Amino acid sequence: MKTLEFIEKIIEEKSTRIIEANDQIWEFAELAYHEYQSAGLLCQFLKDEGFTVETGLAGIPTCFQGTYSYGCGKPVVGILGEYDALSGLNQAAACPSRQPIIQGAPGHGCGHSALGAGALAAAIAVKEYLKTFKKSGTVIYFGCPAEEGAGSKQFMARAGLFDQVDFVYTWHPDSINQVDNSHNNAIMGANFHFKGLTSHAGSAPYLGRSAMDAAELMSVGCNYLREHMIPEARIHYAYIDAGGTAPNVVQDRSTVRYEVRSPYVRQLTELFNRVVDVAKGAALMTGTSMNYDLSMAFTEYLPNKALAQIADACMQEVGAPKWTEEDYRLARQFLDSYDDTARKMIRDEIIQIYGEDRLEEILSKPLDSEIHPFDPNHIIQTAGSTDVGDVGYAVPTLNLRVAACCVGNVGHTWQMTAQTCSPIAHKGLLTAGKMIALSAIRTMERPDIIDAAKTETLKRNGGHYTCPLPDHVLPPLETY
Repeated sequence: MKTLEFIEKIIEEKSTRIIEANDQIWEFAELAYHEYQSAGLLCQFLKDEGFTVETGLAGIPTCFQGTYSYGCGKPVVGILGEYDALSGLNQAAACPSRQPIIQGAPGHGCGHSALGAGALAAAIAVKEYLKTFKKSGTVIYFGCPAEEGAGSKQFMARAGLFDQVDFVYTWHPDSINQVDNSHNNAIMGANFHFKGLTSHAGSAPYLGRSAMDAAELMSVGCNYLREHMIPEARIHYAYIDAGGTAPNVVQDRSTVRYEVRSPYVRQLTELFNRVVDVAKGAALMTGTSMNYDLSMAFTEYLPNKALAQIADACMQEVGAPKWTEEDYRLARQFLDSYDDTARKMIRDEIIQIYGEDRLEEILSKPLDSEIHPFDPNHIIQTAGSTDVGDVGYAVPTLNLRVAACCVGNVGHTWQMTAQTCSPIAHKGLLTAGKMIALSAIRTMERPDIIDAAKTETLKRNGGHYTCPLPDHVLPPLETY
């Protein structure tokens, strides 16, 4: 039996339970660092399949790994799974109109329930391959919480969880089928705390020192800073504590969270230090004091081109998900649920990817039904960030994009939540499992590719992994 036929047989045999795992995790919809039910379900699944499971890794209760080895245990492949949800994106399953089940509750608006289940399918298929064909090797499913929070993979890397791993594959639900050709930004975030003095804002404002003024002046300074940073960089902020609700009291405290993005960590730290200087200046102008604590940081993600060579061919061999007319009908309804501005952007995106002559064809059947080839000379800079980048600094790593939602889908929306528990995502996650499993097995059979992938990683990171966060910065998990 051919390798792909074997993988397809295994995943199809277990497809009902794998899909149920997605749907249960989708229902749990647990936020960063609180994915206890989701992690527990995945751990039990792995135990039932013969994996040895370790929990509470890297100091995070919902971080785990499931390991299966055969023979000498070499080479070692890691497969990353995620399972955290996003706040406020609760939505009825497969429903193309806004209908939250519980208003304001979390939802899987980035598709991580499908990501975790699809990665699980791949790990099981690789395990069965090693066992059935008596091939030496190890497959490790890494349960990675809180990608939407302060992350976990950078702490996992720093804890040495990837030190003995030869290469890593993962995937993300997407609207397209392709080896990920993105260069994601590095990101660093911090909470800036200003402290002042209270006073009566009417009778004695001159005795007060407003921490709110300091936070607002920091915003003004950062807005002026935007003109003097590289165009690929980003600065975002949100008020964590405005200092009170009474206008007639000079606020003696305020906290604002800033996140800074840039294509490379070396650029990121320089820009972040400039933001810190702005905060110091705001405190000086207002007679307040300021301190800050880092809340998160991810390194940039770049695809490993040696692994991409294998995965691109494997994705072509597996082929795109097999959509039905009912799938296309549902996808059209989701596409129509976006407002005019979003739909115009989606039309432009379709033209860019498929060509203007195919616009009406894709709009009528808005699910990607082809595999788009990977071009190593066409890596696209994107503004988003992911802690998968930290894994890529520690070990050769590659992300696959597999269609599990309509063409042009906007992430972090109720539309994505709804599609993640629908036949569209079910087909996508099973296909992703087959693609990752085949890529992992083919890579295990190619020591030359593994060596090339490692050389590429070492050249990129200077020979060692350095987390951009200080050792003590694991966020207080109860704050998430």
